[in-house]
Amino acid sequence: MSTLTKKNALGFYEIRLESIGGLGANLAGKMLAETGALELGFNAANFSSYGSEKKGSPVKTFVRFCDPEMEIRDHSPIEQPHLIAVFHEALYKIVNVASGLQPDGVILVNTTRGFAEVRASLTVESGTVALIDAMGIAVEEKTKINTAMLGAMFRICDFLDPEAMRTVIRRTFEKKYPQLVEPNLRTFDRGYNEVQFMTYEVPEGSQIKPFKRVQSLLGYKTQLPGGVITAQGNSILKDLGGSRAGLLPEFHADTCISCAACDNVCPDYCFVWEAEADKRGRMQQVLKGIDYQYCKGCLKCIEACPTDALTSLREEPGYAEQHRVAQVFC
Repeated sequence: MSTLTKKNALGFYEIRLESIGGLGANLAGKMLAETGALELGFNAANFSSYGSEKKGSPVKTFVRFCDPEMEIRDHSPIEQPHLIAVFHEALYKIVNVASGLQPDGVILVNTTRGFAEVRASLTVESGTVALIDAMGIAVEEKTKINTAMLGAMFRICDFLDPEAMRTVIRRTFEKKYPQLVEPNLRTFDRGYNEVQFMTYEVPEGSQIKPFKRVQSLLGYKTQLPGGVITAQGNSILKDLGGSRAGLLPEFHADTCISCAACDNVCPDYCFVWEAEADKRGRMQQVLKGIDYQYCKGCLKCIEACPTDALTSLREEPGYAEQHRVAQVFC
């Protein structure tokens, strides 16, 4: 029987998964807890927190482990985890994903960037930073990133047996999706073997950074009369970049015929148009580019484009900012 190598004051080993809806963090939490409870003899609990939008909106998934003789009676959100797994790197722009991490804890990030850049972005002062290109693995194996992230987490959690997770993967997929069993096993193994680590010493007297709960700006004292919603889902002030799952459309102006098929299917304010005179002097609307602030990576525009002026591109850090053509709202 496995033994927990780390525990908090209540006797729990706690994990928090930071993601967006659609990347499989909820299923990953369930599979992680199932492995601990059914295969390794721990007591385990798993639950998630997400809004009504679900796909593309921030999601938190929580997993607790404890010794079998203990009962888990605490079902509150995990605010001081031993391990944080960040499924979507861009989340740090809108969510403090490292909040509450133990000084000697581990933060796992799905990224292609280096340790110094990630550490600076997440303001991690001590502990272990683990990096895995889960998106790249998932694209190559034609799976989702959650299985690659599970592989990396099993490498981090030395009390978990990877063979037990392989059993759970088979049980999860073999009935409904038998064709996905082997690709997910390969994805899990690659996540386990390809994750990289860098440990930073814990300064003497270092304390846990307090977890900051998101507080609404509007309450019973500050709410406008009539209950007016001042920040609707698709406002012009909102940055939807954090909703992209790793892919975005790339615009090729030389093959664009400005047919507006992309704009017809776009659910947001992504495409920027400008009036220009054609050869006969007639004013025409011409597509100038994409405002990536409003692009959530649905890629519907690529399917609609008849000339391949829009193609799918794996997003790299800084690409959206460098190639953004900003909307001008009068």
